[in-house]
Amino acid sequence: MKTVLGIDVGTGGSRAAVVSDDGRVIASATVEHVPFASPRTAWAEQDPEDWWRASRLAIREALTASRAEPSSIRAIGLSGQMHGAVLLDAAGAVVRPAIIWCDQRTEAECRWLSDTIGDDRLLEMTSNPALTNFTLTKLLWVRAHEPDAWRRVRRVLLPKDFVRLRLSGEYATDVADASGTLMLDVAHRRWSQEIVEATGLDSSMLPRLFESPEISARVSAPAAAETGLAEGTPIVAGAGDQAAGAVGMGITRPGAVSVTIGTSGVVFAATDLPVLDPQGRLHTFCHAVPDRWHVMGVTQAAGLSLRWLREQLGLKEQGDEGYAVMTREAAAIAPGADGVLWAPYLMGERTPHLDPGVRAALVGLAANHTRGHIVRAVLEGVAFSLRDSFTIFNELSMPIERVRLGGGGARSPLWREIQANVYGHPVETVHADEGAAYGAALLAGVGAGLWPNVDEACDRLVRSSVAASPDASTVAAMDARYAEYRRVYPALREIKAES
Repeated sequence: MKTVLGIDVGTGGSRAAVVSDDGRVIASATVEHVPFASPRTAWAEQDPEDWWRASRLAIREALTASRAEPSSIRAIGLSGQMHGAVLLDAAGAVVRPAIIWCDQRTEAECRWLSDTIGDDRLLEMTSNPALTNFTLTKLLWVRAHEPDAWRRVRRVLLPKDFVRLRLSGEYATDVADASGTLMLDVAHRRWSQEIVEATGLDSSMLPRLFESPEISARVSAPAAAETGLAEGTPIVAGAGDQAAGAVGMGITRPGAVSVTIGTSGVVFAATDLPVLDPQGRLHTFCHAVPDRWHVMGVTQAAGLSLRWLREQLGLKEQGDEGYAVMTREAAAIAPGADGVLWAPYLMGERTPHLDPGVRAALVGLAANHTRGHIVRAVLEGVAFSLRDSFTIFNELSMPIERVRLGGGGARSPLWREIQANVYGHPVETVHADEGAAYGAALLAGVGAGLWPNVDEACDRLVRSSVAASPDASTVAAMDARYAEYRRVYPALREIKAES
C-alpha cells in the first residue's frame, strides 16, 4: 500500500497522520506541546525543541498504529503555525525561545516600518501591512532589545521548518508560509530584496523557497533512527497551517471559502490572482497551490475565547466534557443571548481592526443572566468577528459559493448552527477532519506523484456534506445583533484612547 505522512506543528501540539493513496486516514497521533509562555502581557513564546520532541513522538505513534512499513511512506508533508520567529546560530542551535504568531509586543517595530518604508509601499512590496504578528517585526524587536542574542543569529526559520531541519538538516520553507513573514514579494512568490535591504537584514539568514508540493529535503539517518521513518524519504515543502488546512478541506479554487476555528479563527478564500484590500484588513498570501493565491481574515482569539471561559468557569479539569457542559447550557438560550455580546479581543485583533492593543469585553449583562447566556454570547461573538471577513469579501466583490467549516467550530453542532445563521450561508463539513495534517499529506502525495496536482487530489479525495442551514427568522435576528456588535469596537477604542 502506498501511503504519505502529514505533520502539523500547531500551537497546542504536533499531529502526524498516515494517509493512504485513496485518501483514507489510516492512523493519526497528537502529542501536546508545553503550553506557550507569556512572560509579559501579550507576549507568547515556545521552545522549538519541544516541537521536535512532540513531532517525533507523534510520528512514531502514528506509524505504529498504522502498521505501515516505513518504506511505504512515499513522502512527508509539513504544516504548522505561521508567523513564528525561530532564531538559530551557526550550528543550527536555538538562540532564544521562538516568538510565536499571537505575540503582540512589536507595535513600535510596526510603526518604524510604516514610518521608514511607508504603508502604501509595504502593500506594494509584500501585499500586506505591518502587523505585530508577522515574523519580520519579531526579528526587528530582538535586534533592538536583545542585541547579544541577535549577534548569534545566523538563520531564521518558521515553526514547521524547524521540524524539517531536525528531520533532514536542510534550511527550507514554502511560499505560502513565507507569505506571513512580511519579507516575501507575494505577487512574484520570492523573497523581497527591497524589504531585506530597507530593514538592514542579511538575506543569507532566510531559507531556500519552494512551492508547497515540491520536494525540499529528505529524511536523514539520525532523524530516521529517532522517528522510525526510512532514511531518504522525500519531504515536500508543505505550507502554513491555513493554506494546508484549506487544501485538506478542498478550498483551492475561487468561490470556496473555509472558516476554521482553532485557537485563532480564519476565514480563507482562494483566488487566481493576488487580491489586495487597500485598507490592509485582510492578508493576501500565496496559496499552497502553485500559481494561486488566497486572502484571509483572522480573529486572534476564536477558540481561545471558549477555552479561556472554560478555565474561568472552573471546568478546565473536565477537558472536552467541560465544553459539552457549556454548550448544552448555551443551547438552552435563544439566539441573541438576550442582549449579551462578546467582543473576542483577548489577544488584540487583526481583522478588520489591526489593533494589537484592544482588549475583550462582555457587554449587556443583567442579574437574570446565567452561565448559558455568557457561553452563547461567546460563541456568537466569535462568529460575528469572523463575519467581518465576509463583509470585506463582499466589498471586494469576491464570490462566496460555498462555506466549509474546520477546527473546533466544525465539531460543535451548536456552533455550526450559529455560524450558518450569522454568515447567512449553509455550512459544510468535510468527512476527513484531520485539518492541516491531512492537507500536508495531500501535498506530499502530489510531490511523490500519487496525484498529478493539488486540484485533482482534492477533487478525488475531499468529501463534504451540509452540516447546518440558515433559518430565515434567525438570520434576521443575527443581522440585527451583528449591527450592534459592530458598535462595540469603536466604544472600546474610545475608552482605550482616554485611558
